[in-house]
Amino acid sequence: MALEKYKQKRDFTKSPEPAGDKPRKSPAGRKPRFFCVQKHLASHLHYDLRLEHNGVLLSWAVPKGPAIDPTIKRLAMHVEDHPVDYGEFEGVIPSGYGAGIVMLWDRGTWTPDVDDVDAALAKGDLKMTLDGYKLKGSWVLVRTRGWGSREGKADDGRSWLLIKHKDDWAGPIDIAEFAPLSVKSGGDFAEILSAEDPDIWRSNRPAEGGETGKMFDSIIKRALAMKAGQAPAPAKAKGERLKAKGQTKTAKSRKPGAGSRKPRAGSGKPED
Repeated sequence: MALEKYKQKRDFTKSPEPAGDKPRKSPAGRKPRFFCVQKHLASHLHYDLRLEHNGVLLSWAVPKGPAIDPTIKRLAMHVEDHPVDYGEFEGVIPSGYGAGIVMLWDRGTWTPDVDDVDAALAKGDLKMTLDGYKLKGSWVLVRTRGWGSREGKADDGRSWLLIKHKDDWAGPIDIAEFAPLSVKSGGDFAEILSAEDPDIWRSNRPAEGGETGKMFDSIIKRALAMKAGQAPAPAKAKGERLKAKGQTKTAKSRKPGAGSRKPRAGSGKPED
């Protein structure tokens, strides 16, 4: 069962995440299908790239987030498949696996550049075109030798690289910093948390120390203040022109193209 690992890791009586009980038939061949990127602040901050295929969302955790600079290769760790309706999820996971805040950072459609996606995945070389609010143009996912294999351990095949190809949508911009907000709510982590229950992590937050702990401290404090009406919502970042949808200017300052439509629901060493 494609979603068996996903369901084993979660307690749906506590987690607001979708259980994935709705079957989904995905397009085949070179037809566009749903994709999203979820910004997830849990024990550490990372970005989850999800591509719809065969009725599920194939998923890769990208620690530093996608880069639209073709010279930057971003580590992408292959993780368990997710249900397609997870692609619209944004909110707070209060406890258990993945406890933290999930932001819908980007969404749109992706189109394979090959006829047989399964064969490309087996080969470890999936070329594709993304048409989202923030990520557009030509990209590739390339499987590489896992870090464990370099230390004499078995390679589990989970280690990939996410690379942007040179095109009109590429440029020397840190897209994660330039466009940090949600494409669903237009909010940041504190705003997402303030819409729910910021008090849930007073004694048992996902991370206590280090940079992530400091980030949680700041977010929880701001969320509690916003909920109490004692603090205004923060000013939106310079690149985010449309608050409600999170659309951004691109590296070439071009207007959003087809990616601004509402999608169907549902160099060097790699930088980890």
